[in-house]
Amino acid sequence: MKAIIYILMLLIPFFGGAQQSWQKSSPLDQNWMTIGNAGFSDGAAYYLSMAFCPSDGQPYVAFEDEVNLNKATVMKFNGIDWINVGNAGFSDSVARYLSLAFNPNGQPYVAFQDWGDTTKITVKKFDGTTWINVGNQGFSYYNAEDISLAFNSAGQPHVAFVDYNPNNFAKATVMKFDGVNWVNVGNAGFSAGQATYTNLAFSSNDQPYVAYMDWYSHKATVMKFNGTNWINVGNPGFSSGWAYYTKLSFSQSDQPYVVYSDYQYSWSLSVMKLNGNTWIYEGLPGFSSVNADFISLAISPSGQPYVSYRDHANSAKATVMNYDGNTWVNVGNAGFSSGNAANTNLAFSPTNGLPYIAYEDGGYFDRVTVMKYDFPTDINEIQVTGIMLYPNPTTNLITVNVKGFPISLIYIEIEDLKGIRMFETQTNEEKVVLNVENYPTGIYFVKVKAENSIWIGKFCKE
Repeated sequence: MKAIIYILMLLIPFFGGAQQSWQKSSPLDQNWMTIGNAGFSDGAAYYLSMAFCPSDGQPYVAFEDEVNLNKATVMKFNGIDWINVGNAGFSDSVARYLSLAFNPNGQPYVAFQDWGDTTKITVKKFDGTTWINVGNQGFSYYNAEDISLAFNSAGQPHVAFVDYNPNNFAKATVMKFDGVNWVNVGNAGFSAGQATYTNLAFSSNDQPYVAYMDWYSHKATVMKFNGTNWINVGNPGFSSGWAYYTKLSFSQSDQPYVVYSDYQYSWSLSVMKLNGNTWIYEGLPGFSSVNADFISLAISPSGQPYVSYRDHANSAKATVMNYDGNTWVNVGNAGFSSGNAANTNLAFSPTNGLPYIAYEDGGYFDRVTVMKYDFPTDINEIQVTGIMLYPNPTTNLITVNVKGFPISLIYIEIEDLKGIRMFETQTNEEKVVLNVENYPTGIYFVKVKAENSIWIGKFCKE
């Protein structure tokens, strides 16, 4: 008889204050599972971009669609299958460097390099029936590459890109839609030199930040717009070596992180974060296997940085790693995809807090595959709310209240993110208070077990 797993889903703290935060299992119990069918797109897909709809929590993917004349297509998962959002191949011509994002109301937007308008930028949004232009088609003044789309809290779309202005050749530019037109944010071509791998993100106070590789030094630089000018965040060119595939993300505490493929460490990954005015490494530099490319960066609901990449030490398959507070560890098996994984996109679901990865799947002729890190499919999942774990986060004491557990004699275990058991006990009490004051700062899993059943929760020790 299959074991029944009782699960309290992850509750994401959108608002301030101490809230309960749960994972569906410990790292030892999870694996990577396909969402819908593997290779679900009709044909090969390029310039892949994934985002979650904030209103229904479903993943969406945008891509250059080979079977539709290399035009733009967006698909979403409806809980059972992947379906087209509007018409497949909805752009007027070839669409490349796609970037997908949702406005605060849950409306999908796609920015792309529009070959129907001399490779300038076009942004379209889905109005519920069809994809329509946002402002003018091909609104950038010159050709654009490495396009990154993001929204501020007021719902204004912004795009960062490499701007092939002949006067400021291949420098970084950011534009926003003011409701009528696309206008520059600060000066066009604001980077000191040529830029590549431009990546845009907003801080909690609505300041736009752009990370990029400075083509002259080949090092990573981050700049922000202070309302008047674009200024450096920390030192320009702060990476110790060449920094390819730069990606930028903010933690819930508003700390910016940057990941890149680090030439100084044989193209393995390095992650740096801003500590005051200085960029410092998160863990060791060059922590991944060598020759890591097609990188993505995301911060978990509990504040841990995760990275995905094409892992050339594992047959160019997908690997995901996260920083557990002490070191970088694999999330599941390294090289878990069925085949070569290009253009990896990593994001966390707003409904269950699980990491998802989308990629161009070489095992399915470069079609799109999306996977999540979750329980095996042969486990019966039943959502309950009987267990309580508080206060969370905590600095010293954690209370495990198991009043809703159906068995009188139970076992309680605490494990760290590496699966090392920190504590275990047997009890028939409904409430157990545990002292975790001497535990290192980080995330811990609580297992409440009895015959044929288990509850698994998560808490943060500060």
